[in-house]
Amino acid sequence: MKKQKMNKKTIGRILRDLKHYRILLLLSLFFAAVSVALTLYVPLLTGDAIDLMLGKGLVNWDGVVIIAIQIGGCTLITALCQWLMSVLNNRITYGMVRKLRRDAFEKLQKLPLSYLDSHSVGEIVSRMMSDVDQFTDGLLMGFAQFFTGILTILGTLVIMLTIKPSIALVVILVTPLSLFVAAFIAKKTYSMFRLQSETRAEQTAMIDEYVGNHKVVLAFGREDEAQEEFNEINRRLGKCALRATFFSSITNPSTRFVNNLVYAGVALTGAMMCIGGGGFTVGGLSVFLTYANQYTKPFNEISGVLTELQNAIACASRLFELMDEPNLVPDAEDARELESADGFVAMKDVAFSYTPSQDLIRGLNLTVHPGQRIALVGPTGCGKTTVINLLMRFYDVNDGAIFVSGTDIRDITRASLRANWGMVLQDTWLRAATVRENICMAKPDATEEEMIAAAKAAHAHSFIKRLPKGYDTVLGENGGDLSQGQKQLLCIARVMLNLPPMLILDEATSSIDTRMELKIQKAFSTMMQGRTSFIVAHRLSTIETADVILVMRDGKIIEQGDHATLLANQGFYHHLYNSQFES
Repeated sequence: MKKQKMNKKTIGRILRDLKHYRILLLLSLFFAAVSVALTLYVPLLTGDAIDLMLGKGLVNWDGVVIIAIQIGGCTLITALCQWLMSVLNNRITYGMVRKLRRDAFEKLQKLPLSYLDSHSVGEIVSRMMSDVDQFTDGLLMGFAQFFTGILTILGTLVIMLTIKPSIALVVILVTPLSLFVAAFIAKKTYSMFRLQSETRAEQTAMIDEYVGNHKVVLAFGREDEAQEEFNEINRRLGKCALRATFFSSITNPSTRFVNNLVYAGVALTGAMMCIGGGGFTVGGLSVFLTYANQYTKPFNEISGVLTELQNAIACASRLFELMDEPNLVPDAEDARELESADGFVAMKDVAFSYTPSQDLIRGLNLTVHPGQRIALVGPTGCGKTTVINLLMRFYDVNDGAIFVSGTDIRDITRASLRANWGMVLQDTWLRAATVRENICMAKPDATEEEMIAAAKAAHAHSFIKRLPKGYDTVLGENGGDLSQGQKQLLCIARVMLNLPPMLILDEATSSIDTRMELKIQKAFSTMMQGRTSFIVAHRLSTIETADVILVMRDGKIIEQGDHATLLANQGFYHHLYNSQFES
């Protein structure tokens, strides 16, 4: 029952999207009707030609030639209508696909970070790419055959009832059996196609994960385990795909068997009427057999379309699940634009956890004055990066409040808040674009002199000039062949180009050698002059000059002060600092 409701909901959404193409849809239906009408008219002409050739006396060749010309004209017009219908159907289908992908990508920009953190990249990519492609194939096949099939069934039924109601009755009585077989198999295939789609997404996620971290796999000798994991998913995908394909493939033979029974019944009944002098000519029997075949043929095609549509609906439902996810909580209606922050930051009784059952930060209080350098230190998992996520409002606090320039950040637009922060993270991200475009990402209108000055300040200019095309060198995905340290230097240059009033440096020099780190630290010192800065570091030697060092443990600040004061207190910081120099 739940699957049927989900099915109906998905179909309803597809039909609503089709409203945007109602004119093209009506034109497609018109050409389909013309094509079917002419296709149904040809057997009548053929029957007349047969009767002219088998009539008593001489063959009326003039009449046969005229009929042949009429058949040729009908065939040409039918071919033109089918071509136009195909063009329109393609435009409708790929227009919908373009809209779905655009809407899905727009949705990704509105989803909260918690959704992206809890779903693999491969799964999301699979929904946007593979599932949409599968949906396209099913929808395209449906447009091409479903309309013409229905019109053909109705048209042939009317003509057969007009020609010989008694024989038409034989066709009508057996037809429901074909429909029952097709509907029964279609119900079975939906769940199988959905499972196939989900398993394919799991496989895509696994491939994305292992290809992106191939060096780690090699370093730890996990090739065999990775291969076995892939084989296990691949076996499951092969099994469910085989079942889905098998059940969908038996639809056509099953309905074809029923339709052959119909054809045989019509041939036998019509032949007996011809022999028994029932006023039925050979041409009339030929016409009726043609119509019986045309009447049953769409059932075979529609049954195939139904299985494709089951797959398409299953894929569409997974895409719609992504698009139905709740959006990021929007900015408050009266949220103000933060033009230029003064650097004052305060956290009042902040509580936060990623999962309700596991506390992370509780009762966190902090006051940062403009221009101060705040260092966050502590063991892994104590909440340092989480504080950064809260300051940037990637996540909202569960309790308490965070203030910037005296205003609760929930009362400030996210865009203007983040525009006042500059971030350099341990994890680098570079676009598949030129070095110039990567550095100027935050300031596209920067001049050549400003860009080069930023690169020199980040000590990136020298290695950039050694690249094949300098600043116009196109980087591969996530930096291509650049070293991790070079990638990080480009990210530092990106921030130095567009210096905001507040900075976040989260292990910003973790991938840089000690000699280069000293130079970068000097550049950072210049950059941080007069700017409120939050520094997250595991190498405590890099934060000795911080104005205030916050020592975190289990989501709380347990010590705070400058480097000398904390060492003199001989507390947890003293233990952390000296542990780095123990042999």
